[in-house]
Amino acid sequence: MLAVALVRLTAAAFIPLSEDEAYYRLWAEHLQFGYYDHPPMIGWWVRVGMAIAGDSPLGVRLLPVLSSGLASLVVFDLAASLGADQAVAARATVWFNATLLVGAGSALAVPDSPNMLFWVLALNALARADRAPRPAPWWILAGAAAGLATLSKYSALFLAPGVLLWLASTPKGRRSLLTPWPWVAALVAAALFGLNVAWNAQHHWVTFIKQFGRAVPASFAPINLAWFVIGQLILITPSIAWFAGRGAVAAFSRRRPGLPVELGLPLATSLPFLAYLVLHSLHDRVEAHWPAPLYPAIALVAAVGAEMFGRSGYQRGLRQRAAGIGLSLSGLVFLHLAIPATDLGPADPALGFRGWPDFAARIEALRVSSGAAWIGTLSYGTTAELASTGKIHAPIVELRERERYPPNDASWQADLTKPGLVVDLQERVRSAGLARCFAQVQPLADQPRGDPHGPAAPYGVARVAGGAPAGGDCGPKFAPGGRQATQISG
Repeated sequence: MLAVALVRLTAAAFIPLSEDEAYYRLWAEHLQFGYYDHPPMIGWWVRVGMAIAGDSPLGVRLLPVLSSGLASLVVFDLAASLGADQAVAARATVWFNATLLVGAGSALAVPDSPNMLFWVLALNALARADRAPRPAPWWILAGAAAGLATLSKYSALFLAPGVLLWLASTPKGRRSLLTPWPWVAALVAAALFGLNVAWNAQHHWVTFIKQFGRAVPASFAPINLAWFVIGQLILITPSIAWFAGRGAVAAFSRRRPGLPVELGLPLATSLPFLAYLVLHSLHDRVEAHWPAPLYPAIALVAAVGAEMFGRSGYQRGLRQRAAGIGLSLSGLVFLHLAIPATDLGPADPALGFRGWPDFAARIEALRVSSGAAWIGTLSYGTTAELASTGKIHAPIVELRERERYPPNDASWQADLTKPGLVVDLQERVRSAGLARCFAQVQPLADQPRGDPHGPAAPYGVARVAGGAPAGGDCGPKFAPGGRQATQISG
């Protein structure tokens, strides 16, 4: 596992920031108890990492990478606490890292990293509470971990019904519900989550509206369920997914003889969130990384399934090759993201990582030569990537969703009464309706972004000046130095 950690740290240092990571870097500049998109934990983590390793890709990703190593140790301890022998616990730990989502994704700074760590810490504390002669400290620790998970991502709220389901499913658990400790743990978790609730109450519930609004069905599109299943088979890797399925079936067949580990806790605490993801997929897309906090449980269940069914025949081969295949695939992903020469074309997701410093330098030169006093964008990703390069020496203003940015963000210093330069992906600039917000809109030559010797993404550029023309529909006017938002709509 030390070698895996070193590989991830190396990848974290050399792979440029994604748009989301650059956006969380902006959060780290202005620490709060909440943000437009998510609870605050990833912003706090990025701030600590940058304090240690500097304003660099490694600094942004340092704590997420280290957290994957800590989560691996917790997976091992959780397996042992549930009755696994050393071989099964070690396999669960290795397979956790061999899943493609964890193996490659844990080198990136995303909210799933703290969510996954605190989720599995909560499970481990619960497993220890179930066996400890004095369970009170473990229950309190479980509540604290669950609360920190909710400050990482709202999916952690599904832990509460999962724990209740686990306790209600056994006589011992039902007796625990008659003691104060589960309820004390719930209060501890609620108190921590209350920090974000209070922030939302002071900010018009922006994060709740954005995130919980996704749960409302708007259509029936079951094809998304198929994509969800296929995507998870790939990210878990087929071999590990096969054994996870075998292990889950064995556990649900009610005390199957020979089951080497008590799987009630990881399975019961996973079911509510998994059920939600399935229901969500019937009306909307489930992003591939959403199930990340379930991966420690998946790895543990898979390790048990392999112990029971993977000793002979073709399943023995699956068990022997599972870790090598998963870790090798993660290594290939790292190489692909780090080496522009491996890009496959304009549709390659790796293109989003390419060429930002050179692109930002050209945009800054164009801003100066055109007499623009600020840079406008039409997406948080472009805003964050331009800011992360340090090449832009003027305020960068996202014109569509100003509520993403706190009052002390540098973007609020922009004086929109002066000329500006709007830049974003070509199709966004063309469809943005800039003429409804600015009296003068002068299209300039498109600018490519990407590796000089590879595919490039075309970006539209326009010089804008003046207030909205008479009768123009621009939404609430952005007052220089004020906090109202300009809305650009297509």
